[in-house]
Amino acid sequence: MSRLEIRDLAAGYRRRPVVSGVSSTVDTGGWLSIIGPNGAGKSTLLKAVAGLLCHTGDVLVDGRRTASLRRRERARTLAYAPQIPQLPLGLTVTDYVLLGRTPHLGPLGREGRSDLDVVDELLARLDLSHLAGRSLHTLSGGERQRTVLARALAQRAGVLLLDEPTTGLDIGHAQSLLDLVDDLRTELGTTVITTLHDLTLAAQYADELLLLSNGTPAAHGTPAEVLTPETLNTHYAARTTVLHTPNGTPVITPTRLDRPDFSGNPTPDFH
Repeated sequence: MSRLEIRDLAAGYRRRPVVSGVSSTVDTGGWLSIIGPNGAGKSTLLKAVAGLLCHTGDVLVDGRRTASLRRRERARTLAYAPQIPQLPLGLTVTDYVLLGRTPHLGPLGREGRSDLDVVDELLARLDLSHLAGRSLHTLSGGERQRTVLARALAQRAGVLLLDEPTTGLDIGHAQSLLDLVDDLRTELGTTVITTLHDLTLAAQYADELLLLSNGTPAAHGTPAEVLTPETLNTHYAARTTVLHTPNGTPVITPTRLDRPDFSGNPTPDFH
């Protein structure tokens, strides 16, 4: 069980508040995606939930305050993948992903066959097997992003916190990555919180969206409830058309301003 509760959380940097008044509950196996314009406080909120920033309010997993957990127990409870990771020099992809198994190692601190099997499976599912022996510094941006996710997934924590996990990925790898996360929450009951700029992907994978604007919650609910043209215009200053898939999932398309042609007539609208 990994039910996450955020209660009136506020956080910032050097006494400068960035986010405040955030409360939400994500049931076991649920997926909450935090969205919002640039500078809204999405990454700050995720870092605070991960315990990497001082904050007021509470973060609880299954009723226990995460601030009271010891380091190893917290690592078994919360796994965090940052948007811009600091990667150590001299490690291969396999070595780095194996670091995610550290909270589960026995007294001797040596990886066993089961740990290696977890890593091998993740490398295969994230299209990284052919890079297993490569040094981290030789990877492309997208390859690094997938490797960082693999390390977080290797922790097998009950709650997975992913900051812009699809940054730098082409559409195929982005879908494969989010499909894997979706599979894990189904198979293992992993509770997922992501920040995502791509609103259509957020709508397709998350159960609920939390829209931050100027550091405070502006909307919270299902993708269909949150992603309306009016809300997007208000908080993103964006012109959009919201389409829907057959199952009702919103698809967000930007709308260009009408521009006159050289004759001075409006550009024809082709459909």
